[in-house]
Formats: sequence, C-alpha cells, structure tokens
Amino acid sequence: MGNKLIIGSSGQIGVELIEQLSKLHGADKIIASDIKPATKNIIEGVTYLTLDVLDKEKLLDTVKKYNISEVYLLAAMLSAVAEKNIQFAWDLNMKGLFHVLDLAKENYIKKIFWPSSIAVFGPTSPKIGTPQTTILEPSTVYGISKMSGERWCEYYFLKYGVDVRSLRYPGIISYKSPPGGGTTDYAIEIFHSVINKNSYDCFIEEDVQLPMIYMDDAIRATLELMNCDRKKLSINSSYNLSGISFSPKEIALAIKKIHTDFSITYNPDFRNNIALSWPSSIDDSIARKDWLWSHEFNLEKTVEKMLFGITTL
Repeated sequence: MGNKLIIGSSGQIGVELIEQLSKLHGADKIIASDIKPATKNIIEGVTYLTLDVLDKEKLLDTVKKYNISEVYLLAAMLSAVAEKNIQFAWDLNMKGLFHVLDLAKENYIKKIFWPSSIAVFGPTSPKIGTPQTTILEPSTVYGISKMSGERWCEYYFLKYGVDVRSLRYPGIISYKSPPGGGTTDYAIEIFHSVINKNSYDCFIEEDVQLPMIYMDDAIRATLELMNCDRKKLSINSSYNLSGISFSPKEIALAIKKIHTDFSITYNPDFRNNIALSWPSSIDDSIARKDWLWSHEFNLEKTVEKMLFGITTL
C-alpha cells in the first residue's frame, strides 16, 4: 500500500486531517503539501512539500517519487473569497480536480477524496431537510465549481472506474487553524472574539440558520467514508453530510451560558446573501444508511470544545 498525499494541507481541514492520518497509518506514510511552505502545526515524521496543484507535471512527479496511492484534494478557494477572484477560483477549484482525476484514470493513484459543499445548493433548493437528490442551482462561484466537480467525479467513476469519494461539507467549526474565507466562518470568528474582547459584530443576520459540523465529526466522517467498502456506497457524486444547524442568535445564547456578559451585534454584508441562498438543514439519511454515519457533537458540546481549545492555544 502506498502513501497518502494531502494537497492543501495548511488549510482548516488539512491541519487536522494530517494529525488523524498520522495516528492511523504512521507519520512516515503522510505527505503534506501546500502552495506555501508549512511553518506551523508541523507533525514530526510527516513529509512537508511545497506544491501547486495547478502544476500537473510537478504533481505527477510527486505522486511517483513518494509512491502515492491516495490523494486528499483539499486545495480550493472558498465562497466569500471566490466571489472576489472569479476566474482564479474556477481555475483552482476545477483544474486541480481534473489533474488529480486524470492521474487516477491513468492508474498513478488508487483512491481520491475531494470535498464538495452545501454551496452546491441554491435559492431554488429546498431549505429544510435538503435531500440528497434535489435541484442544484448554486448562485456562487464556489457553489458552481463544486456542483461541476460532483458531476465530473461521478463521470470519472462511471466512465473510467476512478475511486473518488466526496462529502458535501456543511460549515466546519474548528480552532486549530484560522478561517479560510468561507461564509460560515462567523461560527469560528465568534469564539475568538469571545476570548479577545467578549463581543462580536456578526456579518450574518441573527436568525439565518445554517448547517454546521464540528471538526472532529467532519474528520471522522471523511475517514469513515474513505475506509468504507466501495460496494456499500450508493452515491458516486457527493454525500450529504449533516451535524447541527443553528443561527448566530442561537450560538450567541449558548456562549452566554458560559460567558454571561458576552454581547453580539449584527452588521450583515454580502456574505449574508450567500447564506440566505443555502439550506437551513440537511438530510444526510443516505450517508447514515450506507456507511452508518452519525455525528457526536451538538451545539453545547461544540461551544465548550471551541472555548476550551482557543484558550489553550
């Protein structure tokens, strides 16, 4: 069995995925790469490389040199940032995926994980309990690229037998790395503001409810999916994934149970319109049926973990 390559390893998911993969398979089996050299959160024994996923030749050289069998393609431009960098966001999110899919088609790698997002849903998708199969009319660059990527993942599986697996991540809440420019980032920023100034000015309206998941659950879901027998998987594009759903008002109330004098104000910007186009809750019953997915972190447990984690950084 070959080694595992994480592309985009310095991002929110990558930092913690490397940690868990190292524990499961040994640090010497993990190759972490990003477009910028890693300077922190470095795990002893893991090989860290500078790699641009848009450089297909160097990507192939890396796969050959390090005997890569699995690729976790995390490099992407997220929703809020992508709206300001349309062409580059499309190139990064789509060409990077094609480069990895083509390497698998040519049998250089055996298995791929590629994250999709609730951003594939749009204003015409059902808002409550959004089903696995429904209308996909995303209204953001990020969502359009993820919707397109899902179709290409399924195409490469059906046409070429490429074993590519994917999750439609909701907003991911974590404290070990800074937010990466997503619309759901308020649910991370709010905790840092609690610790630093005991107040927060939120860019989302108080009652806008969005699907979220705590990082530990997101990583576990990823690894469970990757370790599942392919024959048990009925979805070849990307699985709906759900943890908890809440609004800024609800998370603020949960924080105030611990920090009683915490205050929140609301100053919605363009990200609020993105949030309004997304679901309020997700139906992930197919994931729960196919590979027995089940989340562990509710809102209260998430708040406790985040506040404790940030204060101990």
